[in-house]
Amino acid sequence: MTGSDRDRKLFGRNISLHRRRLGLSKAALARKADISRQTLHEVEEGFRTPRFDSLMRLADALRVDPGELFKGLRS
Repeated sequence: MTGSDRDRKLFGRNISLHRRRLGLSKAALARKADISRQTLHEVEEGFRTPRFDSLMRLADALRVDPGELFKGLRS
């Protein structure tokens, strides 16, 4: 697994942790962030990274600073 693969997985786990902290299902967060549930699933699993506008909507829906979603990623 490459460094970027690990970063995508950790980024996805961070989103998942914040989603569960709020008690949101994937479907509910996807609706709040105006992205498809499939896209959210692929992001949380580390298969893809969101576009910048989607990232900002996710952070807003999760009520976190976007930087929180990057915690633990390599610098």
